[in-house]
Amino acid sequence: MLTHIRPVAALAGALVLAASLTACGGSSAASDEKVVTVYSADGLKGEAGDGWYDKVFADFEKQTGIKVEYVEGGSGEMVQRALREKSNTQADVLVTLPPFIQQAGSKGLLQAYAPQGSDRVDGADKAPDGTWTSIVNNYFGFIHNKKELPTAPKSWEELLDARYKDRLQYSTPGVAGDGTAVLIKAMHDFGGQAPAMEYLKKLQANNVGPSSSTSKLAPKVDKGELLVANGDVQMNFAQSKSMPNLGIWFPAKGDGKPTTFALPYAAGLVNKAPHAENGRKLLDFLLSEGAQREVSAVGGGFPARKDVKPTDANALALGKLLEGVEVFEPDWADIDENLTAYVDAWKSATGS
Repeated sequence: MLTHIRPVAALAGALVLAASLTACGGSSAASDEKVVTVYSADGLKGEAGDGWYDKVFADFEKQTGIKVEYVEGGSGEMVQRALREKSNTQADVLVTLPPFIQQAGSKGLLQAYAPQGSDRVDGADKAPDGTWTSIVNNYFGFIHNKKELPTAPKSWEELLDARYKDRLQYSTPGVAGDGTAVLIKAMHDFGGQAPAMEYLKKLQANNVGPSSSTSKLAPKVDKGELLVANGDVQMNFAQSKSMPNLGIWFPAKGDGKPTTFALPYAAGLVNKAPHAENGRKLLDFLLSEGAQREVSAVGGGFPARKDVKPTDANALALGKLLEGVEVFEPDWADIDENLTAYVDAWKSATGS
């Protein structure tokens, strides 16, 4: 997999039906109905109703009178659901992590729309054809239990130690965005597909097993059931407010520098959306300056708009987390084209 180093602007499981989907059917829904349906990867909605989605959806409904109907799952799961419904579209807005947002575009699930404010989003964080735009920037990472493992591991190689047997877990590549990110980072850090799969084959001896949901791993780490798991900075930072034992870290290869890559939440207007105009209004709202200023303070993430530079306590803490961490940019075109082959290679290597 080809990658190149470049600074990048400051990322799942059982379906959660957070609101009734009545009156959301494709062609049967009235175009002027005051509703918009969002299919999204998990991480931006708070478990206690205190996440960025909770705040901006409430503000959006108050301002427009449009009710947000919300469906949550893994990035790959959301794309597959939208694909199954292609002949009877249910969703208006799709939010997933890379490479699944690119996959949604290549499968014709998205229509071009440049939300207001998207001209302030870095070119690497939006589609050249205008089918999706990042709404929250984020980075891939790992978590550890700070109580039982006060000092985070430094390298991939440390995770092969017997102390991590049945105390380590990562979400499933090809299903969860963060699980797929494990493959992407391993292939970058180890210098290609073959050495990455050789490592992941060894790591499987300590791995608890598959998990379609990345967000479900954090409570296990916080309770000490797991010592280490994968995640992403935004989601885990937000979770750490109610899970005090979570610590965020970034593995290195051997004695090298720790690395990560941008894993933004990217949103697009669904092709043949039943409430397309409401979808456009929501996308505009999510990229508005007001909503973007709350990304760090409320959601624990990084604004997608490069002109929004928050100085709240969360923003400062998030910036400190990335100090000394090398950020690389994956070749998303290569990953989109070869994702199935990479996931198949992982399944073969790990016996999954």
